[in-house]
Amino acid sequence: MSPSKPEVLIVGSVRFAQADLDRIAERFTIHYLKCASRAEFFEQCKTKYQNVKALYRHPDSTRAVGDFDAELLNNLPKNLNFICNVGAGYDTIDVATSAKLGIYLSNTPGAVDAATADIAVILILNACRNITQSERVLREGRWNAGIFMGMNPEGKKIGILGMGGIGKAIAQRVRGFEMDIQYHNRSRLSEELEKKYNATYVDFETLLRTSDVISISVPLSKETYHLIGNRELAMCKDGVIIVNTARGKVIDEPALVKALESGKVASVGLDVFEEEPAINPGLLIHPRTTLLPHIGTNTIEAQIEMEQLALNNLVSAVDSDKLITPVHEHQKYFS
Repeated sequence: MSPSKPEVLIVGSVRFAQADLDRIAERFTIHYLKCASRAEFFEQCKTKYQNVKALYRHPDSTRAVGDFDAELLNNLPKNLNFICNVGAGYDTIDVATSAKLGIYLSNTPGAVDAATADIAVILILNACRNITQSERVLREGRWNAGIFMGMNPEGKKIGILGMGGIGKAIAQRVRGFEMDIQYHNRSRLSEELEKKYNATYVDFETLLRTSDVISISVPLSKETYHLIGNRELAMCKDGVIIVNTARGKVIDEPALVKALESGKVASVGLDVFEEEPAINPGLLIHPRTTLLPHIGTNTIEAQIEMEQLALNNLVSAVDSDKLITPVHEHQKYFS
């Protein structure tokens, strides 16, 4: 009798890497999540999924089973040791609890960098030049009526909060607009990388006080929740521009609205919000906001790369008990 195939679980969709999934199906027994509720999923984990070693998780599975919080993690199959997440962000997964349970997590850094950085630069330019307000006025038939003056990005100082893959890609792009680049990161880049991206390291408060434009690309964690609030906004230059393509909860939205209304913040560009899909009414009605529905990775190329990398992590987990791209908090377990 031939040995049984390793079992893996697909939680959420595989829309763009179906050929890769088909190749995996030749070697593994693949289960596809089919449940009507979170409780039903827990029951299936005890029965039909009990031998699953690794699972692929797409964020669209949240509608079916919710976040991968402590409750869900404690109900996963006892043989499961790996979660391969589609996407760079993983704030909906309790990484501390998963590690305690011996369940290790990967994400898809790199795959999202170009697409997300493009959206950040689009938002920066929109915010600098009041493009959203200008288009709205035109569509309302009020040609060039009451449009606020914009500002040139050239020669302005941009502060990049978070100089990972996305932050580096933003720096690479804004060099073309002759912006002066400074950054703050949890760890300073090498001298070689700073030279490559023409970026100067500064502490957090210096970045706030001296930047004309602040672009946020930090992951959401306990440390970065409401990283930008009343205190931090008060430190900023009058007329600062704020752009966020990271996670909505990094910014205290009521504080941001207050700063917009006072003129402390000149304009904002946001692709993420605190309570998606709900949007703070103060952001919706303000004439100097550019708001996008979390489309940072909405390109075919980015989606293909993310799904392929998550599936490659799945194969590596089963074959070698290792992840190709473990999340920052779990890298120590594979060193």
